[in-house]
Amino acid sequence: MNALPKSAQPGAKKALQEIYNTEDRGHAEKAIKDFERPYAAKWPKATKKVTDEADELLAFFDFSAEHWVHLRTTNPIESTFSTVKLRTKVTRGAGSPAAALAMVFKLVESAQDRWRAITGAHLVALVRSGARFENGVLIERLENSAA
Repeated sequence: MNALPKSAQPGAKKALQEIYNTEDRGHAEKAIKDFERPYAAKWPKATKKVTDEADELLAFFDFSAEHWVHLRTTNPIESTFSTVKLRTKVTRGAGSPAAALAMVFKLVESAQDRWRAITGAHLVALVRSGARFENGVLIERLENSAA
């Protein structure tokens, strides 16, 4: 968004939302092409940032569909550090590095009580073991399908 002028940002924002809110990778790749068409001629830098990094942008499709809601957002990071940022502003710094570390630890520890649980927590073990997902659906491994 920062590579675009303010006048083009609302339309680009809708086009980007169309990319990452699609139901599968195929539709998302089509949405990237639809984004590229109107913006490539006037703002090639902004378009290149989306098209060149498409694999990274669409990487969440390689995980369980239940986890997509968590992978599409930066809110957990932002909300955790907003608590720390607010407290740091009020106290005008933390003093020593050890005091800062202790303050951040205690603030994050108390904030974790309000964190949202992971949707599809039972699938985390599958992801960690290397199970493959395609468009959010578990693909059987070769060892399992041969047995």
